Amino acid sequence: MKIFALMLSAVLFVACGDDSSSSASAPDPSEESSSSVEKSSESSSSTATKKSSSSVDGDKSSSSVKKDNSSSSAVKASSSSATPKSSSSEEVKQSSSSVVASSSSVVEQSSSSIVIPKHFSTAVSYSDLEDSRDSRVYKYFAVTGKDTNGKKVTIKVMAENLNVGVMIDGEKNQEDDSKIERYCYDNDSINCLIYGGLYQWAEVMQLPSRCNTESCAGLIKPNHQGICPAGWRLLTYNDFYIVVHADDNDAGVKGVRSTAFGGFNYTGYSLVGAGIRDDDAQNSRFASLNTAAFWFYPTEQETRVNRAGVSYSTKTTTTISDGYGSKLQASSVRCVMVE
Repeated sequence: MKIFALMLSAVLFVACGDDSSSSASAPDPSEESSSSVEKSSESSSSTATKKSSSSVDGDKSSSSVKKDNSSSSAVKASSSSATPKSSSSEEVKQSSSSVVASSSSVVEQSSSSIVIPKHFSTAVSYSDLEDSRDSRVYKYFAVTGKDTNGKKVTIKVMAENLNVGVMIDGEKNQEDDSKIERYCYDNDSINCLIYGGLYQWAEVMQLPSRCNTESCAGLIKPNHQGICPAGWRLLTYNDFYIVVHADDNDAGVKGVRSTAFGGFNYTGYSLVGAGIRDDDAQNSRFASLNTAAFWFYPTEQETRVNRAGVSYSTKTTTTISDGYGSKLQASSVRCVMVE
């Protein structure tokens, strides 16, 4: 009887021990994995959201927002350096941000880092002109055509607008006669790389700034160099007439404008819609980007001393313009080789 009781107690003890073991079961591996993924996802999402919000909120100007536009910057960086695709979006952002960290610093320090659209003709043979003042290189070409007297003439002319000098704010006049000053459309130095600088008449002529409001006709010289590099002179109306009436150009002014500016660019002149810096303080200082081009001639109006020779073209212009405009406006500049 005692033996039976002892055996029964042993069985009951073992049974109780088994129940205790089964109630302390291990966590389900699938549940743990799911939980950790959710936490990781939430943490990653929250961090990414905070970073994104922080980068946008931290940009206080439109220019800084443009700098952080990873899509645009990545395209620019990829096009200019031809680097392989990054293995992650983070690498792309880091690469692009280093290229477009500051539009002004990139422009002044390394213009080759920025993708600048070129408007040249693939059917024309261009040569390089290096401006010794800042080592900037321009494309130029030889063109043969008829001048205003019907004479066949060949000239060598720049296929780009001049871009030289120190950028100043569009609200100021170019009055420092100790240096060359330029405007960049919308005060953005990258626009100077694409479209060239904009200059008031006295700056174009490299005459005292007082010549913008008084007569300086006596200071205008034949083959006037003005702001052009050494060995080059300012474009005249006769020069532009030759370009428009170039051999094999049957499209007139349309054959002078770049394809991006509503033309065919048969001549290779590659005129772009650089716009203008207006002299009217009541209106926007800059106007007509990609819709019109303006440029000064080295001439002065006899009856109104504050006006000088100027031409313009729009995307739909079909004839050559020739008139006078305010010397305080700022227009583009093209140069012709002195031969």
